[in-house]
Amino acid sequence: MNFLAKLIPGRADQATLPKRSRRVGGVELKSEAELEIMRQAARIVATVLKEIEAMAQPGMSTADLDAHAEQRIRAMGATPSFKGYHGFPASICACINDQVVHGIPSKRQVIRRGDLLKVDTGAYYNGFHGDSCITIAVGEVSAKAKKLMTAAEAALYAGISQVKPGNSLLDIAGAIEDCITSYGFSVVEDFTGHGVGRNLHEAPSVFNFRTRQLPNVKLRPGMTLAIEPILNAGSKQTRTLKDQWTVVTVDRSLSAQFEHTVLVSETGYEILTDRSQVSLALAS
Repeated sequence: MNFLAKLIPGRADQATLPKRSRRVGGVELKSEAELEIMRQAARIVATVLKEIEAMAQPGMSTADLDAHAEQRIRAMGATPSFKGYHGFPASICACINDQVVHGIPSKRQVIRRGDLLKVDTGAYYNGFHGDSCITIAVGEVSAKAKKLMTAAEAALYAGISQVKPGNSLLDIAGAIEDCITSYGFSVVEDFTGHGVGRNLHEAPSVFNFRTRQLPNVKLRPGMTLAIEPILNAGSKQTRTLKDQWTVVTVDRSLSAQFEHTVLVSETGYEILTDRSQVSLALAS
């Protein structure tokens, strides 16, 4: 879930959490005890997204996917991070084609063959959040949609490749921007990634383009970041619909997004929401 430089307190019960780690430049560095909890939260998110990726079919509604996500998150001992967050009514954000972010699931929104479906979700487990997003090609999609989806995932891993102690947020942002523009697509600048941990959104803002308007934080071990490039096939410009949540492209062009919760480790990075580390057999 994305908010541009909008850092909002979470719902953590501080009495039950591990001792708070130290902060550096306003960014919290997680302890190993905290990271173990975050790994569990992230694994729940990865499991749910892997299930949704497998089950999404033409004829289903985005409300069907939301109901599955909420049931599974709760069954694994967590609560949905998104539901009730600033009044958001669902456990996933579901966006189709020209919808960019924060789409509200609905029984009326039916998935069709050829759609690009974005599903973003989070889990709050023992005081910590995990957050991740995937783009799903529903059946056979257009060549442009395939290319956009490929570019979005490539941009995510280009950004993650720059995660290591001593690098900075601009190293991540530059790698993402260069990857997206090399495919001929535009970077959505209205929303950014963010720190994640006790709060769903915390410092720092993790941007997807080079800028001097946001702090260029130096990466340190223990930082946990939600890295989430968002790109459009056409204009980078977006607008928000009357529901005050769903964001769409102004020119009706396709949009794609991938996101992982990533730890800055002592030697590089660890992808906490890695879907390859969970199985549908374990999830069933």
